[in-house]
Amino acid sequence: MQRSMLATIIASLTLTLATPLIAQDNPAVRVMSFNIRNGHARDGENHWDKRKGLVLEVIRDFRPDLLGTQETHAFQREFLERNLDAFEGFGVSREDGKEKGGGEQVAMFYRKARFEKLDGGHFWLSKKPDEPGSKSWDTSLPRLASWLTLRDRKDKDAPPIVWINTHFDHRGDEARFESAKLIRQRIVDLGKDVRVIVTGDFNAGEGSKPYEAMFEVQNEKRSPVVDTFRVKHPEKFEEEGTFNGFGPRAGKARIDWIGCSRQWKVIEANIYRWNKDGRWPSDHFPVTAVLTDK
Repeated sequence: MQRSMLATIIASLTLTLATPLIAQDNPAVRVMSFNIRNGHARDGENHWDKRKGLVLEVIRDFRPDLLGTQETHAFQREFLERNLDAFEGFGVSREDGKEKGGGEQVAMFYRKARFEKLDGGHFWLSKKPDEPGSKSWDTSLPRLASWLTLRDRKDKDAPPIVWINTHFDHRGDEARFESAKLIRQRIVDLGKDVRVIVTGDFNAGEGSKPYEAMFEVQNEKRSPVVDTFRVKHPEKFEEEGTFNGFGPRAGKARIDWIGCSRQWKVIEANIYRWNKDGRWPSDHFPVTAVLTDK
């Protein structure tokens, strides 16, 4: 009897220890989208030099595999690359398309040990998307999207990931709407036999024309991507806003989004309201998602 019980216990322990190994066949991808705020801005006590350590802390706290940033100047990107040495950075200036250019980037960072870069590029949110610095519609500034095609070293049999990161104009209603349509079409163009992730500051809330153009049925065709936050939180609640003005409250407008294609299962999706002793890393809350294959 004792030997039988011992055998049962050993079998049970073996199964318990084996379970995490089975889970590793479908490893989660942790995604963060974060407007880190223009480092040249005159923000007084919230200037980049006084909060860049907080930016690092909140990133390390979430532990993303993919980090899409907005309002990132070259010196801010270099700071993150230097201090997050597990990551590879990718991006160019929106003004001239140069890696060391003077304008803001939508810089992307991916874990080098986790992902292999297969391809990547940039396009401007304009009628001439291949022309660096181009502007169209009512946009106030040049705006762009950067994209990467990555192979997951932990999930080698899975389709590659196409990841797009962007920042829509803060003034132009038409520009935001047209930008959403352009990115949706690019997803279709790039998204054959791949899994898609979209991150960004879209300067538009849920229910707006850009949101509908990105996520809802258009011309009788359903969108290739879904809003991860709304998938995980079907019921709306108060204070879903993501622009906080360096404070704890952000109102109702959720202008920072993470989208994904329908091959993904959304395990988590959150507005990451991290602060340290009442100090905030940025004037936006980062947004996060944890994804696995279905």
